[in-house]
Amino acid sequence: MSRHNDLLLQEGLYLTRRRFVKGLSLAGAAAMGLHPAGLLAGAGKGEGMPRLRGREFNLSLSQTAVNFTGSTAVATTVNGSLPAPTLRWREGDRITLNVTNLLPETSSIHWHGIILPSAMDGVPGISTGFDGIAPGETFRYQFDLKQSGTYWYHSHSGFQEQTGLYGAIVIDPKEPEPFSYDRDYVVVLSDWTDEDPNDVYAKLKKLSHYYNLNERTHADLMRDLERKGLSATWNERKMWGEMRMSQRDLSDVTASTYTYLMNGTSPAEGWIGLFKAKEKILLRIINASAMTFFDLRIPGLKMTVVAADGQYVEPVTIDEIRLGVAETYDVLVEPAEGVAYTLFAQDIARSGYARGTLTPHPSMTAPVPALDKVADLGHADMGMSMHHHMGHGMPAADHSQHEMSAPMDHSQHQMTGGMDHSQHTMPTHGGKPQPNPSDFSSGPVKHAPTEYGPHVDMLSEDPQYRLDDPGVGLRNNGRRVLTYADLRSLHTTREDPDPDREIELHLTGNMGRYMWSINGVKHADAEPLRWRLGERLRINFVNDTMMNHPMHLHGMWSDLESGDNNHLPRKHTVIVQPGSRISYRVNVDAEGGWAYHCHLLYHMLGMFRTVIVS
Repeated sequence: MSRHNDLLLQEGLYLTRRRFVKGLSLAGAAAMGLHPAGLLAGAGKGEGMPRLRGREFNLSLSQTAVNFTGSTAVATTVNGSLPAPTLRWREGDRITLNVTNLLPETSSIHWHGIILPSAMDGVPGISTGFDGIAPGETFRYQFDLKQSGTYWYHSHSGFQEQTGLYGAIVIDPKEPEPFSYDRDYVVVLSDWTDEDPNDVYAKLKKLSHYYNLNERTHADLMRDLERKGLSATWNERKMWGEMRMSQRDLSDVTASTYTYLMNGTSPAEGWIGLFKAKEKILLRIINASAMTFFDLRIPGLKMTVVAADGQYVEPVTIDEIRLGVAETYDVLVEPAEGVAYTLFAQDIARSGYARGTLTPHPSMTAPVPALDKVADLGHADMGMSMHHHMGHGMPAADHSQHEMSAPMDHSQHQMTGGMDHSQHTMPTHGGKPQPNPSDFSSGPVKHAPTEYGPHVDMLSEDPQYRLDDPGVGLRNNGRRVLTYADLRSLHTTREDPDPDREIELHLTGNMGRYMWSINGVKHADAEPLRWRLGERLRINFVNDTMMNHPMHLHGMWSDLESGDNNHLPRKHTVIVQPGSRISYRVNVDAEGGWAYHCHLLYHMLGMFRTVIVS
């Protein structure tokens, strides 16, 4: 280990010992070809995620035996740890990471949300000059830190992210933070399966709803008949049946195979974070899962959001927060003296949860809430009006007028660039200004010719901006849920330039065939997006599917168009809700090759683009 590394420090106390296989000898582990570090840790007293601090780090990628479910499985780990060690850096430092691959296959590490040269971004075949880290080789990542906040890192090779190769990054700022706290905890949410991820993907390709155990039942039908009447219920059931789609298509992979983890602990044991009387705690929450949206709350305790994706926002106090895959949020909490609280993170499909406990003493726990009821997708989530659906009023292709990339024409389109929002009356959500669709929309949605065919089973005819919509399963639940409309950058964006041109990207797929794409074209068949260094873009997303997609642009920030041109929140991952549209601005300030993709791991093969900046 580098002399710059601190001793391993614990992020929390009294964590699980089931993380590693019990009862296996070192000789047995060696015979299995597994790294013994985890087995040694398992014989100890149940340490938390190790934390490494400094400027230079030695990281080893290897296979480690684990046990989250009562059965032995093999994980992909960093320094024998799952999650990987938390890396604590400092803004302004030059960071060096020597990553040695002890795996039998090529690997990589992507530093998610970190602004750095393309050659250091860690995406094989796309990052400039980087083909991955071959077995037995060491790759040196080196870059200067130009930011602070909460981020994470993960493999960008195969399905290694699903098997455990992910960890947290905390970058301490040069200047004092605009809020105070007495201690901070990293909270890493993730999903684990004992199955080989290749088998998971193969099952989805054969039967996309293989893991969905919450399909509608006879009891749901009886409730609908009582509430809506025979005619409305029949017409609704007929429509969904003809489309061969499910109202409960909320998550491709669920607790039928997943065990949801918090800081590497299963719900049976739960992570524990200790606090002292009158302490204010900063929770750095990271969704490091492969496929799971988490809805997190702490019953009895308000959360004040102070940062999103590592960037400061104006504080907003809420009860619940939805974290798309790869998103991070920093929240402040002030627990009452002598009271324990449950951190409860249920999956979007309401099939399971991860949990932890904030407590003044390890012996004190709090009740674990029941899962919320499973929600149904509605017409808004389909991006359709009440009178149209696939095969009945489906919009026709507009080949003559469709342009996927065009210069901005401010005389033709009313958009946020240059608008004076102080004179524009908008609805409010929790006292925050809300966008008017005319601020962003270029008019009726247009679909490219490439979206028509068997590889696309749904087109949104009336997608809406829904920044103040907490999302399916969180609407009108009696809790104050964070939405993108609540996010306002702490720093002004008033002087930021208007976009030079806009690009429209449609998120497309065929759920029955489990095919994912952008504009109806999968990555393998798509031309790269070519951007000019120094230009300012507006990216318009239209989600033509009924699933949430967390879209991640490598190497550059995404300034979310939120309706307040003076305080656009800056993010690296943006959720595009089902049947919706959303837009953000990008300063094209990073030369080279960059990945641009949905962060749902099993969608990524198709819903992906290479970006070339020159």
